[in-house]
Amino acid sequence: MTGSIGTGPGRALIAVYGLFALAAGARAAVQIASRFGEAPLAYSLSAFAAIVYILLTVALWRGARRLALMSLGIELGGVLLIGTASLVDPAAFPDETVWSAYGKGYLFIPLVLPLVGLYWLWRRR
Repeated sequence: MTGSIGTGPGRALIAVYGLFALAAGARAAVQIASRFGEAPLAYSLSAFAAIVYILLTVALWRGARRLALMSLGIELGGVLLIGTASLVDPAAFPDETVWSAYGKGYLFIPLVLPLVGLYWLWRRR
């Protein structure tokens, strides 16, 4: 099956990534502005996650397959790395990030979403 990555169910993926970009970005902005000193690593990682979600939203919307694949890889790697680190060394993460405990605070959607995105791109190649 071939076609644009931003059509059909791809539009739902764009909407979900847009929502996550907004949620992660707003959360990070409030945390950084109001209490950055409490957990600078966690809040910076949430801001980084928001940037990745913005990139994914734009890449999927514009049909930029290569950028979408790269961003999905960064997202999946981040969720796995930060998720594991937050469980192994909870003291390093005094507050949650979007990707802490594999996205537990977001119903594990950050763990599942890149897999769905990769599947969608693979189907649409």
